[in-house]
Amino acid sequence: MNAFLTVIPLILIRFGLLSILDKKALKRAAFFAPLIGKEKAAYWFYQVSNILIFVYVCLLKITTNPYWFYAGLVIYGLGVLLCLVSVSNFAKPDDNGINLKGLYRVSRNPMYVAYFIYFLGCVLLTQSLILLAILLVFQVSAHWIILSEERWCVKKFGEEYINYMNKVRRYI
Repeated sequence: MNAFLTVIPLILIRFGLLSILDKKALKRAAFFAPLIGKEKAAYWFYQVSNILIFVYVCLLKITTNPYWFYAGLVIYGLGVLLCLVSVSNFAKPDDNGINLKGLYRVSRNPMYVAYFIYFLGCVLLTQSLILLAILLVFQVSAHWIILSEERWCVKKFGEEYINYMNKVRRYI
């Protein structure tokens, strides 16, 4: 079976569901905070690795080895579920503009966590070490993007966001 099928839910959730829930949320999700220093290089690694993940997955086949298949399916399914919930939560921030509901009570970046789990499931389903390497580049570069977002949020939301940072972990 072609692994292209694994990216369809993410596209539908990330773009379709988010657009249905709130068109403004789709714009917010595409916004990148101003970057400084190493964050600029990380941005390009992030964008290129993101494209490579989608393109490379389309070239792969899902393996039928029962161990990898079922482990991958469970992690992939968890990733899909987390994407659904985190995107739904993201679409409806509080009046102050900060997301404090749902998964945002336990992680400041549940969509990034969900994407990682989702694509880790794809790695296991395809047993591709190249896809794993691309995913690791994606995740490391995403960390730098998150740091820039946090700096921007502190600037925009001030003490309220700092309090949120003190209460809720960056990832999990």
